[in-house]
Amino acid sequence: MVRYLALILRIALGLVFIYAAWTKLREPWVLFAMTVDAYGILPQWAVILVARVVPWAELLLGLLLVSGKWLRFVAAAGSALLLGFFTILMRSYLKGMQIDCGCFGSGDVISPRTLTRDGLLLAASLGLTWLAFRRARRTSLDDSRQAA
Repeated sequence: MVRYLALILRIALGLVFIYAAWTKLREPWVLFAMTVDAYGILPQWAVILVARVVPWAELLLGLLLVSGKWLRFVAAAGSALLLGFFTILMRSYLKGMQIDCGCFGSGDVISPRTLTRDGLLLAASLGLTWLAFRRARRTSLDDSRQAA
C-alpha cells in the first residue's frame, strides 16, 4: 500500500512540476521575470537568474519524479523548492500584495485558493520525501539483516 501511495505521489507531483515548467517556458522568460520581480525580494541580477533557471529546474524535477530516479534526493529537492515558494507566497499574501503567483504562468493572483493549492502540494511533497527515506531505510535494514 505504501509503495502505491509513493508511486501516486511521485507521478502526480512530477506532472505538476512538468506542467508548471511548461506554462513558464511557453511564454517569453521576461514575463516570468516580471512576476518574480513583483515580489520585491531579489536584486535584478537574481530576478533574471531565477526567471531563467526555475522553469528548467521544475522540468528536470518533474521528469526525475516521473522516472523515479534518485527519488530521495529529488523528492527532498522538490520539497525544498515548494517550501521556498510557499514561504514567499505566504509572506506576500500577509503583506497584502495583489500580485501574480507565477506558479503556473501568468494570471493567477495570490489568494487563499493559491495558498491552499500550494500548501497541499508542499504537504504531498513532504510526504513523498518521508516515504522515500523510510523505504530506503527499510531496504537498508533488510539488507543488513540478510547479510548477518
